[in-house]
Amino acid sequence: MSTPTDPGTTTSHDSRLAHGLRTRHLTMMGLGSAIGAGLFLGAGVGVATAGPAVLVSYAIAGALVVLVMRMLAEMASALPASGSFSVYAEAALGRWAGFLLGWLYWFTLIMVLGVEVTGVAGIVSGWWPGVPQWVVAAVVVVVLGGINLVGVRQFGESEFWFAAIKVAAILGFLVVGALVVVGVIPVSGSVLGDWAAHGGFAPAGWAGIAAGLLTVVFAFGGIEIVAIAAAEARDPSTAVARATRTIVWRILLFYVGSVAIIVALVPWDDAAALESPFVSVLQLAGFDGAARLMEVVVVLALLSAFNANVYGTSRMLFSLGQRDDAPRATTRVSRREVPWVAVLVSVFFGVVAVALNWLLPAQILTILLNAVGSALFVVWLLITVSQLRLRPRLEADAARSGEPMRLRMWAYPYLTWATLAALVALAGLMLSDPAARAQLVATAGLVVVILAVYAVLRRVRAARV
Repeated sequence: MSTPTDPGTTTSHDSRLAHGLRTRHLTMMGLGSAIGAGLFLGAGVGVATAGPAVLVSYAIAGALVVLVMRMLAEMASALPASGSFSVYAEAALGRWAGFLLGWLYWFTLIMVLGVEVTGVAGIVSGWWPGVPQWVVAAVVVVVLGGINLVGVRQFGESEFWFAAIKVAAILGFLVVGALVVVGVIPVSGSVLGDWAAHGGFAPAGWAGIAAGLLTVVFAFGGIEIVAIAAAEARDPSTAVARATRTIVWRILLFYVGSVAIIVALVPWDDAAALESPFVSVLQLAGFDGAARLMEVVVVLALLSAFNANVYGTSRMLFSLGQRDDAPRATTRVSRREVPWVAVLVSVFFGVVAVALNWLLPAQILTILLNAVGSALFVVWLLITVSQLRLRPRLEADAARSGEPMRLRMWAYPYLTWATLAALVALAGLMLSDPAARAQLVATAGLVVVILAVYAVLRRVRAARV
């Protein structure tokens, strides 16, 4: 078994896990994780903030995500690990960084699990008012938790079909929207959102584009699960390289294409229409059942995200246990080669997060959700720094083994430094916005708490020695 701090070894320290995921699973998993309720429900917020110029915001955010994912894919193809960026941060920066990223990501997804299952319960209870929300939530937790316990291949297949439905819905929306724009489906009034009559392309100027960037940049979160799942692929290095090459441009097409259709057909200052922009476009095209259809799609998106996040939290917890940063019990593996204790722990705390959503006063819940709101920023930042530090070691290892690296970051180290500079600029932008500043401060507080726990545990271990 290789040590997590030695990127120069090629033997995976996750050899006890199954290797049942295929490239198509990883590809659809990445697409499905990024195409979630954040796109279906949050696109309207970005349009209302920046107007049609939100397309520039999405393009900037998309370019940033492409660069970060390329760096992560480079490390994942060279050193597949269920702990992914937590393992790479530990190898590059020290044990504190791996501990921080592992627990920060685990806590973030646990809170997200609670939000997702609460959202599903709320929508489904609206369809059948006689069914209590807790019953719906319990069914979701039992069924999807059970899928994660059965085996990684079963999880991969379920996530493949969940994602396929979401992708089909987006493609259908793009086709219908394009037919409306070119006039094949006639509609009353003007298309292209009457930009000139509503302030032009950028009604709020660069300030609006910057504010839109803060709204949309974290909508791409979720794609990083591909690197976590790579450790359980049949050929990890090849699978993650192929999956990331195809995922990125497809996500850009789906995000930018969908938002382009919305800004072309829905005036950016129509608050009522932008509450459900996808529904508004479909109703404009004559689909009377669009609202119920999008509710179904949103429920499937939430179920898919819950399923994937149970997987992500359990594998991260398993990896932390492998490195003695979590209780050793979390490394127990079933006969189906599933880390069943880690799955059950993650599901349990997901249920706790649901209870927090229903029981906690609004202010406390807001603090907790703010703490994870910009956690992805910390993940991206440390991924960038880790790749900057690890690349020379990975190249040296490739030279010793005689096997070239499967995937390389473009124009290293210049694009890596450019990405790091962009992330620092993003942090400055967040500090200038009151809502984003609250998230960043809350996340900083969570980082301090995790590092304080690490310091205490380190002292305890030293005392035992």
